[in-house]
Amino acid sequence: MIYEGKAITVKEIEGGIAQLNFDLQGESVNKFNRLTIEELRAATDKLEAKKGLKGLVVTSSKDSFIVGADITEFTELFAGSEEDLVANNLKANEVFSAIEDLPFPTVTAINGMALGGGFEMCLATDYRVMDPKAKVGLPEVKLGIFPGFGGTVRLSRLVGVDYAVEWICGGTENRADKALKVGAVDAVVESEKLVESAIAIIKQCNEGKFDYQARREEKKGKIKLNAMESMMAFEISKGFVAAQAGKNYPAPVEAIKVMQKHAGLTRDKAIEVEAKGFAKMAKTNVAACLVGLFLNDQELKKKAKAWEKEANEVKLAAVLGAGIMGGGVAYQSALKGTPIIMKDIAQEGIALGLKEAKKLLTKRVDKGKMDAGKMADVLNSITPTLNYGDFKSVDLVVEAVVENPKVKDAVLRETEDNVREDAILTSNTSTISIDLLAKNLKRPENFCGMHFFNPVHMMPLVEVIRGKKTSDRAIATTVAYAKAMGKTPIVVNDCPGFLVNRVLFPYFGGFVNLVRDGADFQHVDRVMEKFGWPMGPAYLLDVVGMDTGKHAGEVMAEGFPDRMKHEGTTAIDVMFDNNRYGQKNDKGFYKYELDRKGKQKKVVDEETYKLLEPVVQGKNDFSDEDIIARMMLPLCLETVRCLEDGIVEDPADADMGLIFGIGFPPFRGGALRYIDDMGVDKFVELADKFADLGPLYHPTEKLREMAKTGEKFFG
Repeated sequence: MIYEGKAITVKEIEGGIAQLNFDLQGESVNKFNRLTIEELRAATDKLEAKKGLKGLVVTSSKDSFIVGADITEFTELFAGSEEDLVANNLKANEVFSAIEDLPFPTVTAINGMALGGGFEMCLATDYRVMDPKAKVGLPEVKLGIFPGFGGTVRLSRLVGVDYAVEWICGGTENRADKALKVGAVDAVVESEKLVESAIAIIKQCNEGKFDYQARREEKKGKIKLNAMESMMAFEISKGFVAAQAGKNYPAPVEAIKVMQKHAGLTRDKAIEVEAKGFAKMAKTNVAACLVGLFLNDQELKKKAKAWEKEANEVKLAAVLGAGIMGGGVAYQSALKGTPIIMKDIAQEGIALGLKEAKKLLTKRVDKGKMDAGKMADVLNSITPTLNYGDFKSVDLVVEAVVENPKVKDAVLRETEDNVREDAILTSNTSTISIDLLAKNLKRPENFCGMHFFNPVHMMPLVEVIRGKKTSDRAIATTVAYAKAMGKTPIVVNDCPGFLVNRVLFPYFGGFVNLVRDGADFQHVDRVMEKFGWPMGPAYLLDVVGMDTGKHAGEVMAEGFPDRMKHEGTTAIDVMFDNNRYGQKNDKGFYKYELDRKGKQKKVVDEETYKLLEPVVQGKNDFSDEDIIARMMLPLCLETVRCLEDGIVEDPADADMGLIFGIGFPPFRGGALRYIDDMGVDKFVELADKFADLGPLYHPTEKLREMAKTGEKFFG
């Protein structure tokens, strides 16, 4: 044994060839934490000192090679000064450069995922062989940063500027065939032959068949473009990437600027440029928010895993009420491997549900994500029915009928009589109280909410709603089923609107009051989209559907009359009363026409302004800052109330729910992190400025206390 540590071992395997193996003890995956980097330095020192070595193969004992850096260390690391961050990166880079400079050929055998720092480790060796099922990439931009272990330097010299920009700025995970095509790896071989192939490459280097030194010098040298070619490549990339990433995500464009700066430098100087650029990005609020989101997401996954241990297995599910929503649920369940019965009271509903599932599957086939045989298998695991015939075999039921308490009550009671006593009943209600729906059930302990978001196949969130009598088994089984469907479940307690809609409707309240006070709804949309929302509030209402918006708004007003009841007619009422339901009938605040690809596109409709005249009191040119404040204060304050009322367990659940459920701008981290970033004291001060607009703008006593003591939601 040449070296033995807790993350790395080095031993001689045959004919003077050493194997450096990553196997981080006590962890299911390899990652670059402080320990691993320290051990890599010590192992490299041993390799340099060892006489008679002819080559090095780098391997991993885990299912994945290395998944990247240990992101749990980022918060503390990024809190340091820019100078400290630069020094830290340069110190780590010394290790990767020492591997690159070893006095013999080096090859990495890539199995599973080699991402971020894991792929940068691969780039430090002379050659790379890859398993056909493995993936490689540099996804750091998803955390608001870019590669910092030499990735921008080595990849741009290895595959050329265009591919390096595509991989680094897109943060893509790339399959073996693509990696081979662009030259990021040298061979693709089956996993059991990876080490054998790596050894063969080393032997050919030692026999003089491969010039590994020339290969190495190319990677350590300057980018081979003349001044004109270099300027063209980088400037065109910057323009394209800036348009794709938008102003709120600076890392992709900054990565290109860094590559442009170090294009004419050799390795060590180029790495210094990368380290400075990395540190600059690591100190941005965007990076802090995106790293926070990643950690929150890990926390959610841990909670879901804990619930899964208590869950009953769902071998067969059922959805009540076909249509678009039911069809979406059936598709998602079947696609992810849980067969499902789709029941409706009318043949038309069944036809609509199956049509929805077929449409989504056909899209997958057209995109090459699935073949016709697999599509047939998925469709065959959706059983359409008009009766309760096979319901005694069902483990979990999703009720997705019309959003009406009386209809839901009748359907749920009838279903309860037709399923086994241990079957779990869930309701896909978006606003109606779970306790209200459980009132007439014989087994309320087996009942909870399972709120999917539309469109089901695209929206990642499922709210699992606990009623007063809901058992842990019901919650656990529903969480496990949501996870099996590829969704992110968040457990919330019961109240009108639960978490997401309870928070969304004060935001809509801010919007209708702005329109009432004379704001142009298109201006409000533009401001909120610039702020980072995927769509402005008027456009969002058109997508949600004005009938849904009006109905849900009434439920919320009944639940929270002090804050959510509106005096007189609102802009939503006007749209609804004039049958302008939004995208579902091609007119709402905007008109909708089909573009050349057959997709709905919104166009301005002057008629809207005429219809809104009776509810508009005067005309006001609100500043962008005032529009943002009047929209965001109610949303953030309601999120605070959800936390204080125990609707969500902690700030992470609240923020993740809003990001996954309503598209809260990820680079802002969520509503509670947004308050933290502004400063709780400044936020309360801002709310007080708008206090005359009513209770939606009034901070809670606990929030005022936090403002005084300097407490934050995220420590």
